[in-house]
Order: sequence, then C-alpha cells, then structure tokens
Amino acid sequence: MQPKNSFLLSGNIVDLLTETVFKGTVHINGGFITSIVKDESVTESHYILPGLIDSHIHIESSMLVPSEFARLAVVHGTVATVSDPHEIANVLGIPGVEFMIENGKKVPFKFYFGASACVPATPFETAGSALGIQELDNLLSRDEIKYLSEMMNFPGVIRHDDFEMQKLAIARKYGKPADGHAPGVKGEEARKYAETGITTDHECYTMEEALDKLKYGMKIQIREGSAAKNFEALISLMKGHADKLLFCSDDKHPDDLVEGHINQMVVRAINKGFDPITVLKNVILNPITHYGLDVGRLQPGDPADMIVVDDLKNFAVLQTYINGIKVAENGKTLIQSVKTGHPNVFHAKPITIDQIHVVPQGKKLKVMVAYDGELITGIDYAIPKIVNGNVVSDTENDILKIVVLNRYHKAEPAVGFIHNFGFKTGAIASSVAHDSHNVVAVGTDDEHIVKAINKVVSQKGGISVANSGDVKGLPLPVAGLMSDRDGYQIARQYHLLDKEAHRMGSKLRAPFMTLSFMALLVIPELKLSDKGLFDGNTFSFTPVFKN
Repeated sequence: MQPKNSFLLSGNIVDLLTETVFKGTVHINGGFITSIVKDESVTESHYILPGLIDSHIHIESSMLVPSEFARLAVVHGTVATVSDPHEIANVLGIPGVEFMIENGKKVPFKFYFGASACVPATPFETAGSALGIQELDNLLSRDEIKYLSEMMNFPGVIRHDDFEMQKLAIARKYGKPADGHAPGVKGEEARKYAETGITTDHECYTMEEALDKLKYGMKIQIREGSAAKNFEALISLMKGHADKLLFCSDDKHPDDLVEGHINQMVVRAINKGFDPITVLKNVILNPITHYGLDVGRLQPGDPADMIVVDDLKNFAVLQTYINGIKVAENGKTLIQSVKTGHPNVFHAKPITIDQIHVVPQGKKLKVMVAYDGELITGIDYAIPKIVNGNVVSDTENDILKIVVLNRYHKAEPAVGFIHNFGFKTGAIASSVAHDSHNVVAVGTDDEHIVKAINKVVSQKGGISVANSGDVKGLPLPVAGLMSDRDGYQIARQYHLLDKEAHRMGSKLRAPFMTLSFMALLVIPELKLSDKGLFDGNTFSFTPVFKN
C-alpha cells in the first residue's frame, strides 16, 4: 500500500519538542511531513500528535503474528513497538526472529526487534534453540536489530560471568543499548547491574527498587500488561524522573489488546493529574531517543506517524497514520490480514495419568504461590493430600497440581504444586510458557490435567480448558505461540476460554497469562521447569517435599 501523494490535517497541533499546543495544519507528501503551518483560523477541535510507542513487548504473547498484532494495535494509536522476539527465538532460534521481521514488514507498522540475550533463559530447562555469542553478533550486526534484549540472567550479570559480559560487549561493539531484567534487585546489586552498561529495566515492582536503579543511571519502563501490572506502584516517579521513564506492556493477551494498549496508560496518567505533554514525551520521545527509532515526532521532515484524538483527557483515538498511510479510523482497523507460514517445533507425545502420579516423600509439600498481577511467586508449605498413594490436588485448601511437559522431545513430565489459582474443577494448559515454551498445566485432578495437556499436544501447540469431561482448545500453529488468523476472531476465542477458566473458580484476572509465567525460572521465588521444581533465590533445583 502506497501513501497518498499529498494531503492535509488540521486541528490542535501537539508539539512535544517545544511543549506547546497550537492551531494549525500539517502538510504531508509522499509519507513525510513537509511543513506545519500555524493557523488560528482552524476550526477543528481535535488534537494531532505523534503516534504512541510500546517500549518493551513480546508480540508473541498477544498470540498473534506481528501483522495481526498491528491490525489491533493501530486502533489504539500505537504506531511502533520495541519488540523482544525472545519467545519465538526459544522455539526456533534465528529463523524465528527472521520470521517476525519478515511478517512485520508486510503491513504498515513499525516493529523494532532486538537480539534476544538469553536463549535459553537458563540451563535448567529445555528450549528448542540457543543463541550463543556468534548468533548474537550476527543479529546485532544487522541495521534492523535495534538493541540487545533483556539480560535476564541478572545474577550472572552481577557476578560478571564471562558469557554475560561477552553479550554486553557485542552490544557496545555495535553501539546498541542493552535492556535489563532484574526483578527485586536494589542497593549495591543494582549498582553492579547498572555499571555493566545495562540501560533499562521493566521488572521493578516497588518504588525503592526503581529509585535505586534510577540513581545508578538506568531508565525505568513502567509496565502494565495482562498479568504484570506495576503502573500504580511506579507512576509517581513522574514527579521527578519523567525524563527517565518509558511506558510498556511487556505481555498483552489478545482480548486485552482489543480493549486498548499504551493509550490506556496515557489516559490513566493524565487522569492522575500529570501534564499530558510530559506523559506523551514518556511514551513517544523517550523511546525514540533511547533506541534510535525512525518514528516521526510530528516535525517537518519526519515520517508522517501521527494520531488524531478527540482531546488530551479522554484521548479517544480517531485516526492513526503510519508513513502517511491511514491505518485506523474511528475504532476500525484499515490494515488487511496477510498470509503466512506456520514454522513450529513440537514433538511432545500424549501423556497418561500414571505419568503425573506423585509418591509422597515427606511430611510437607513445597508450594508455589502465584500472585495476581505479578510475575514473582512465593514459597509456602502444606500438608499433602494423599489418595491411594498419590499426592493429589487439594481444592479445599487451593493447593493444585501443576505439570510441565517437554515439548521438544519425549520426556517424563515434571510435577509440582501451586496455590492461588482457585480452581474448584477442571484444568487449563498452554504451550505459551515462558521462556522455553514447554507445555504447562494446572488443575484440580489428574484426569482433567492430562486431558488439557493432551489437547495442546494434539494441536501442536496452543491453549486448552478441560472441565466436566469437555475439552476445548485454541490452536497456535506458529511456533506453538501465535495464530495467523484474524486477530479479532482469536481474541473472541481466547475470551471464551478465559471465561471458562473463571467459571471453574479462578479469581486471577488472567489465569492463562499467570500460568504462562509459572515456568519462568529467572523470576523468583519458586517455579517449575520441565526438569523439576526450581528455587529462583538459589538458582538451583529444589525438592517438592520437606520433612
């Protein structure tokens, strides 16, 4: 699709560089802004401003390929994302990253991908691929790769492990920023982490932690996704640190993406009394400057990446333009779906109930504790419920069995126990399981857990709900992570499965999203990989039982 040769937009012009708003007309030709003319006679009441940017997101978590993600995101005024292709890289390696880049190029949207620093995230899980020093050098040498993605092995960075230091050296070699990932790191450890050259962090969940990282020169990405929600805890940083803040979603499920994106954070910040210009600079200018993005700032000579909103309070997006192409209007996407292939690696086989039988080996269970709106987990201890020599889910005390199955080759499943999912019946399963994307499931009884897992296996990836003998699934044929079907249709299907999970008793806002992080070993305290129960504090495996 080619941009119109020449057109005009009139209204209230929001100039973020001069921090002014004035009546005028934007002149666009060939996809670029040729001039902006002040004109007090303009009668249009709407506002014209640069498009919004998500400064850290995994597109794969939307369950949509990039071209479909774009169709939904532009409706909310998003024109660009800083995207870590970490999820597909764990499954397919460099070919997966290349798939994301090429698919993204098929639509008018600005995807800026990074080189995923930790594939696999740890040696304590099974992934489908690995990105070593040579592969990272290959990626970072490319102009289209803008940064080194999140350095998740924060203990290794703090210890100056040679492998982690080599990764950071490659980023410096090509003059590209390195993103951080250091949940809970503060004080002297925050200083050591920042001094390695890491420039951002999106994992802060307390003000104390964020202030320490700011003190040592890092920028803070305030995150509000489908599972992890840190906006309320951190937004007051705007008072003295606005020039060091960026907004991001990190992970956004399809039904949430239909409802909104970064625009929601903008509205919330403005409604808390923060100056709209300051908020918009966080969302637009800060990521452009930090990552060196070719995104228009609504200045003469810039690409015509613009949005039109009703006002600077309600912030209803009326139109979105990228490179002069109108891509959304009045809540409707104007981007057409595109065809794509289905690259995947999925070799898991169906399992049986006997394979998740747990023989009691101690007086107490070591239990993962899930927290709503957080990626971190806690550790608790519980008396096991034993039936016929098998430790089973205890719905009365909300201690449910959790299982992770290796998707890449035949192996016995790993089994643990988790609190706070709240199911009274049934099970859910998913091959969206950060970061290695094996199959993870949680449920109230072994039969439903096995049915849910086997549904995902039969689909070669996806999500599923098993309840009262019925099994429903949503196939994700691209790497077991994404669908190339219409994004709105996928959002509706996902919403129905999510509703079923809530009917089964879960009080979590996003049960599937929370489940997807229960195998994420780099986030403390207790997680489950395909190889066993893992203590994120000691960075080592730990037994399920305690005497």
